[in-house]
Amino acid sequence: MLNANGFATEGHSSAEAFLSRANASRIGCVVLDIHLGGMSGVELWHRLKGSGVDLSVIFITAVEDEALELEAVKAGCVAYLHKPFPAELLISAVNRALTVSSGD
Repeated sequence: MLNANGFATEGHSSAEAFLSRANASRIGCVVLDIHLGGMSGVELWHRLKGSGVDLSVIFITAVEDEALELEAVKAGCVAYLHKPFPAELLISAVNRALTVSSGD
């Protein structure tokens, strides 16, 4: 869906794969599922921030967890989307994230 709307995307099979392969300097934002196999999306985000990588993050989840959502919002995620969500919400969130990342 994001590619079809003009965004260049790169997928990874896990948080660990992202950490071993992604080049953070080429990334405008990250769309992370909260619940991944292995390291969670939140754990990945904390690891990135702890290593000095400051990427705009959009979280997506199918699980209702108010405490986790509050933690993500307080930590500064651009959006926290509950599945299923309309495509327009994700596209809008990515546009906001890219604006934040570019410093506009």
